[in-house]
Amino acid sequence: MLVPGLPPLHGEEAAASGTAVIRPKVITEPVPHDSDDPAIWINPADPLKSLVLGTDKNTDGGLFAFGLDGKIVKRVGGLKRPNNVDVLSGFQLGGKQVDIAVLTEREMQRLRVFLLPDLTPLDRGDLVVFDGDAERAPMGIALYQRPRDHASFAIVGGKSGPKDGYLWQYRLKDDGQGQVKMSLARKFGSFTGEKEIESIAVDSAAGSVFYSDETYGVREYAADPDAPDAAVERSVTGRDGFTKDREGISIYPTGNRSGYLLVSDQAANSFRIFRREIGDGSHAFLKSVQVVATDSDGSDVTAVPLGPDFPKGLFVAMSADRTYHFYSWEDIAGAGLSLSPDNGP
Repeated sequence: MLVPGLPPLHGEEAAASGTAVIRPKVITEPVPHDSDDPAIWINPADPLKSLVLGTDKNTDGGLFAFGLDGKIVKRVGGLKRPNNVDVLSGFQLGGKQVDIAVLTEREMQRLRVFLLPDLTPLDRGDLVVFDGDAERAPMGIALYQRPRDHASFAIVGGKSGPKDGYLWQYRLKDDGQGQVKMSLARKFGSFTGEKEIESIAVDSAAGSVFYSDETYGVREYAADPDAPDAAVERSVTGRDGFTKDREGISIYPTGNRSGYLLVSDQAANSFRIFRREIGDGSHAFLKSVQVVATDSDGSDVTAVPLGPDFPKGLFVAMSADRTYHFYSWEDIAGAGLSLSPDNGP
């Protein structure tokens, strides 16, 4: 269905893009300042009550939770330039498993942790990253839970950093008093030295973390800091074909290791899709999809069915007009990609 208030794409406009433009099923209510990074939380009791979280990146910023209809249902204000956010299920806190959202609060050089779905704070304001170095103010974040012992980690990228050891990985733990504490686990990751590293995503099943070295490619390392190959770059993907910067990364699974890696071609208002399985040092390019969302540097995707608009999953892209766009995976996949795990390759 067409989103109310969104004009139709005419022939000349679609032709100018070089491909058919995919329309969102839902456009969220706008945030006050500057929409940035989204993350999807699946409600285990009722998937139709799942939430899309999004940051409003400003000195007077906030964390917003949207329903699947795009309406704002919760908000945390008073955050100093929150940048990126990610979600983790099954975090051990107070003797039980809970779901958490963790974001980077850039102007305070720290992480903030919130309980889902209520967005209750779970930190003391002392989760300072990069030793409080303002030049390396935190931007990107991805969360990882190690399968063998359920240890939880936050992988953080900053506004600047060295050519080796740009990303810092922190272990997140219960402090015994109902709050979250953290400790540094490692520093890793190569960097060209050009621009910055913001977009980070974890493929937990493959044990990999991906990040966009914006002018170079999408790099892949082991997500487990104790893995035998933890210091070795596993792959570099997307060296060619991008208009300018490589940005938001998201992973759509069709099996334990099969599926797709989606990377924002920010300047082209499109997403380039690669095979999730690695081959010959990179992930094979499959196709590019043009979207209505503009200048997108953040995305997330799930294969969980979420009602009639998203029967095979939901893809969320940040848009520069202060909104987030919700796309049906069927529309993103088109005729060439698998629709969901139960469809096969």
